[in-house]
This record gives sequence, structure tokens and C-alpha cells, in this order.
Amino acid sequence: MKEKTILITGCSSGIGHCVAHGLKARGWRVFASCRKPEDVARLEAEGLEALQLDVDDSTSVRMALDRVLERTGGTLDALFNNAGFGQPGAAEDLPRDALRAQFETNLFGAWELTAAVLPVMRRQGRGRVIFNSSVLGFAAMKYRGAYNASKYAMEGLCDTLRLELAGSGIWVSLVEPGPILSRFRPNALAKFLAAVPVEHSVHREAYRRQLERLQKEGEAAPFTLPPEAVLQAVVRALEAPRPAARYRVTLPTRVFWWLKRLLPTRWLDAVLQRAA
Repeated sequence: MKEKTILITGCSSGIGHCVAHGLKARGWRVFASCRKPEDVARLEAEGLEALQLDVDDSTSVRMALDRVLERTGGTLDALFNNAGFGQPGAAEDLPRDALRAQFETNLFGAWELTAAVLPVMRRQGRGRVIFNSSVLGFAAMKYRGAYNASKYAMEGLCDTLRLELAGSGIWVSLVEPGPILSRFRPNALAKFLAAVPVEHSVHREAYRRQLERLQKEGEAAPFTLPPEAVLQAVVRALEAPRPAARYRVTLPTRVFWWLKRLLPTRWLDAVLQRAA
């Protein structure tokens, strides 16, 4: 049987790193991509087929996909759009450039790569496209406005794409993790300090609590799971005969999915105020 191939973005650590190794162990030919050359070298040393891909750079997106297709003879079975980061900060404190950067990485790059992959999958008559979204893709929380917005937009575009691809043999799925052990918080801390005027904001007291959370080692939220929980969802999205539109990972995601459907908005707001 022909070896199945997948391209994964954002593999330097956390979810992408775990999924790349996990799928390789299941017999997939994995193209693990990341932004920094030193991380590419490290992944290669770990036995992965790695390449450089910066989703913020259109040239890098095209060149990386071309390299993958050269190695596979022009085919690709699956794409996992995982690269992303969180930009903390109150909505009113977010500079335009910070909001733009959030969308460039979390949405625009993934969308450009997906659009480039779809003609390949159409020629094959099959394919799987998976997007790593979040519980914050449908349940907004304070001080996460940029990230909320990028994931809400991702979910809307994915729902549209799923409808447009009906009958093509190409399946689109969203993975919606809640708290997962990764380098998400350290990366978010750096973005927060670089973009948000903490001491000059009306939210400065709340920001000090946010800084404590972002600097905390280990689990910072209840019900945190290891990245293997996301791997399990990705495996189901890749290998199910008819994959689901959404795979909800962690208890908070499942709880908020139901609360959003059952509670009046005012009641849900009260719950989200306490959860933030």
C-alpha cells in the first residue's frame, strides 16, 4: 500500500512536534515544517523529514510546498495547519500591527497554503485538510481578543470551505483544543510584553494577574492535557472514512460547546467572566 503523506506546519514544539512524531510512528510520511533553520536541523536529527516554512511569508509557503511535491512526485494526502501563536491584551490596547500579525500567522498563512494544496488534492480526487483551532474559536474570553478573532475567522472560513468542497473527496476538519501543555504561554508572554502598554493601560491590574499566569510553570489551567490528546483527534480526522467537521479536545472545550448552545448570552457571559 502506498505510504500516505502529510505536511504539518509549526512543528518546532508542542502540538506540531507531537503530531509529527505520532503520525510518523503510525506509518505516515511526515513533512514537518517550522520557521527557524535551527529547528529544522533539530527535527532532522530526531529522524523527521523536516523543511523550513514561514507561514507569514508567501515565498516561503510556495517554496516549501514545491519541495514537498518534488519529493512525493506531485501528490499530498493531507495538510495539518497548526502554526500559530496567541497575542494577549485587552481589545482596546491592541495596536493595528499586533492584530495584523495575529491574523497573518494564525489565518492568512494557513489559508494561502491550503489554497495552494487544494489543486493537488483535486487532481487526486481525495485529501484531508485539518486546521488547529481552539475553544476560543467559539467561546470568547477577556484579554484574548486578537486570538479569539483569528480563530473565529478560521472557523467561519473552514465551514465555508467544507461546503464548497462537498463531493470533491476533500474533507475539511477543525480541531478545537482547550488547555494543552505546550510553549504557547511563553510565546504569548513575549508577544504581550512587546505589543501592549501594560503600565499605561486602564487594565493594568488585570494585566498583572495575566502576567502571573503567563509566567507560571507547568499547568496554568484546570483540565490541561498533553499534546497527545490533539494527536488522537488528528488521527481520527485523517483516518476516519467520513471525518467529522469538528473534534473537540479537553473537557473545557466540550463544556463550553454545550453551554454556548444552552445558556442565554447574559448567563454565558457570567460564566466566561469567571473562566477568564
